[in-house]
Order: sequence, then C-alpha cells, then structure tokens
Amino acid sequence: MSKVRVQAFSVSIDGFGAGPRQSLNDPLGVGGTTLHRWMFPTRTFQQMVMGGDDGSTGVDDEFAQRSFDNVGAWILGRNMFAPSRGPWPDDGWKGWWGDNPPYHVPVFVLTHHPRASIPMQGGTTFHFVTGGLHEALERAREAAGKQDVRVGGGVSTVRQFLQAGLVDEMHLAISPTLLGTGESLLAGIDLVQLGFRCTRHVGTDQALHAVFTRG
Repeated sequence: MSKVRVQAFSVSIDGFGAGPRQSLNDPLGVGGTTLHRWMFPTRTFQQMVMGGDDGSTGVDDEFAQRSFDNVGAWILGRNMFAPSRGPWPDDGWKGWWGDNPPYHVPVFVLTHHPRASIPMQGGTTFHFVTGGLHEALERAREAAGKQDVRVGGGVSTVRQFLQAGLVDEMHLAISPTLLGTGESLLAGIDLVQLGFRCTRHVGTDQALHAVFTRG
C-alpha cells in the first residue's frame, strides 16, 4: 500500500507552522514566508514552482526534491488553496499558483462547501472533498495507485492526519526563526505515543531536517 507522507513541512524553532492572520498579502500568515527560506533558493523550488532552470544544490535541495518523488496525489486543507472562508465566492479563484501549479497530479482539497473540480495545466486537477479526512485519503489513494499520498498542509490538516494515525512518515524542516505566535504544529500531540521515531536528521545553514517514521 502507498504511504501517507508529510514532506518538507517548515516550522519555526518555537514550533509554529504558519503565522497568524492569513491574507492575500500573507498567504502563510504574517511572517510565515520566513519558514521557507531554506527552500526558496533550491533548484527544485526554482524549477518546479518558479519555472526557472537554476538554483542551489546540496542537502536542502535533496530534501526538496525528495518531497516530490513518488507522489501520486496530494491532500490540502482549504486554506492551502484559498484565503476565503465559508461558501465559495464566485471570484474565479483557482489557487495561489497560477495556471500551472507545481503538483502535476490530482489534489484533494478538504472543505465543508461543495465545488466542482478544477482542471489546471500540467496535470493538476483540484477536487473538493466534503466528507472529511478518510474520504479524502480514500480518493487520493485511488488516484495515486502505487505511489504515495502527500499531505501538504496547512497546520490544522497535518495535525488532524497525525491525530488520526494516518501519517506514515513526516519530514520537518525546522527553520532558525522565531514567530512567537501563529499555528502550532505539534502542541498536544505525542509523537512517541503515535509510534514515531526520528530516523534521520541533517543540519544546514538554513534548516534542521528531521525525518520521523511510524512503526
């Protein structure tokens, strides 16, 4: 069976995976972009997200590249797709990433409000799931086939998947920055009780990469 993975999920050194007050100007919350400074310069980010052909190599890039390897479907929370709340507004919003999002596989977005699927360029199609975590995972597994399912966030979605015991592997990139406030990733979650152990940790100038494996 395919694995469920949380990959390249950035957190501050004080444990926050996003800043407060998400908006169009601050899609990751106030200060949230500082968490991802390790990834922005990498060749993987520059190629897959920015459409360039350059970028840094090394450990940070290896973890960034690994986060896309063998991923056949994604699951996102609504706030990872749009800043709006409540019923979907008729505003033509199709995500933060333009016409060709970096996923290139089916993406299942958790929401309380139905919406028709949105096909995008490059093989990405956004599907909107109103039946909760287990329905989203069932549909994502079916779409992924033998490949893995990546839970992309945000913080609340990752926490729910962890608490439900549905995550097999988690890679956190711990950024040397302080947010002070925001959305805490692991507060109240006992990774040991859930069966996780740290199986790899590598430090760079921009992040401490820690891999946790369950079982």
